[in-house]
Amino acid sequence: MGTVPADRTTCVIAGGGPAGVMLGLLLARAGVDVTVMEKHADFLRDFRGDTVHASTLRMLDELGLSDAFARVRHREIQTLTMTVQGTPVALDLRRIPGPHKHIALVPQWDFLELLASAAQREPTFTLLRSTEVLGPLLDGEKVVGVRYRGADGRVGRMRATLTVACDGRTSTLRAAMGLHPRNFGAPMDVWWFRLPRDEQDPRGLAGVLGSGHALIVIDRGDYYQCAYIIPKGRDAELRARGIGSLHRGAVELVPWLADRIGTVTSFDDVKLLDVQLNRLHRWYTDGLLLLGDAAHAMSPVGGVGINLAVADAVAAARVLAGPLRDGTLRRRHLARVQARRWLPAALIQAVQRVIHRRVIAVAVNARQPGVAPLLVRVARRLPALRRVVAYGVAIGPLPEHIPAFARR
Repeated sequence: MGTVPADRTTCVIAGGGPAGVMLGLLLARAGVDVTVMEKHADFLRDFRGDTVHASTLRMLDELGLSDAFARVRHREIQTLTMTVQGTPVALDLRRIPGPHKHIALVPQWDFLELLASAAQREPTFTLLRSTEVLGPLLDGEKVVGVRYRGADGRVGRMRATLTVACDGRTSTLRAAMGLHPRNFGAPMDVWWFRLPRDEQDPRGLAGVLGSGHALIVIDRGDYYQCAYIIPKGRDAELRARGIGSLHRGAVELVPWLADRIGTVTSFDDVKLLDVQLNRLHRWYTDGLLLLGDAAHAMSPVGGVGINLAVADAVAAARVLAGPLRDGTLRRRHLARVQARRWLPAALIQAVQRVIHRRVIAVAVNARQPGVAPLLVRVARRLPALRRVVAYGVAIGPLPEHIPAFARR
């Protein structure tokens, strides 16, 4: 890992999340000089997306990282169970095609360290931690690099043939270029918190959507990661009712949590996720490409965020590695990346919007218990539909494969 950045690279990537680190790894394996700038000193962040789906697990196989991933602490989940207004629906992942018939729950920081460690074995890869991208360098209207603040607090400039914004839903580069995504709205926000787990407790992932609130309980081995779903924009109002209101709501939904919910002693233990669902009309300008949440912020429904970002990076590397290495990069290459990845993002967001409207909005806004939404009742009665949903969650539309130049 470089500590003193040069003033030029072939590709500079803003953001060390799943899209940024994966793209850096793949381009470096293609022999492209690439620098990833991550504003934090490490990848440790609470309650980031932690579900690695079957499609991503297969790509780790193709990268030659499956053995290393097996040594990372994680949980394998084969069934997903949701109970909506008293109606249970289970997704069985054991029938999906491919070598991985499960999803893996792994701390995102461990997943990112795995990719970063592999990338740092490549001589053309540089990861600059504690380095914050402040804005783009412009030559007229073309982006030709970035301004950044380094670990020493000094402001520097790095010129690059291509700048890639992987800096998330509040992307600095996107805002600086005046790019505004279309916002599709969301009916809920999420409170994240942890609860202790014993070995005899239920395994896997389960959720209960009741009347006015909902709770997803995710088995993380020695603890549960819990997502308490609340109506959109009501965080302050609900916090004002006191932590006891969260305790009562969680136990009403999942009664066996009663003996441990008291470990959440105050709202200091509860983190708010402001759920967003949006997408840029165009993911690129001259010299700049946006990927992952910077191009399309996803709802937590289905836990697809990491996997869609990784797939974006893989598609981008396949299209861009040759032109970057040969010095022939053109705007049309950036357009080809969006053309490849727009449909999967749009399809998944369309499904999320339906679930938001037909399932979650009904549950979190209901005042009294009622009949489960029609979509849930149909899914319960049609096994074929549940298999399609399981495939959509674990693999998704237009799954990507690691290009030959990056396989080991």
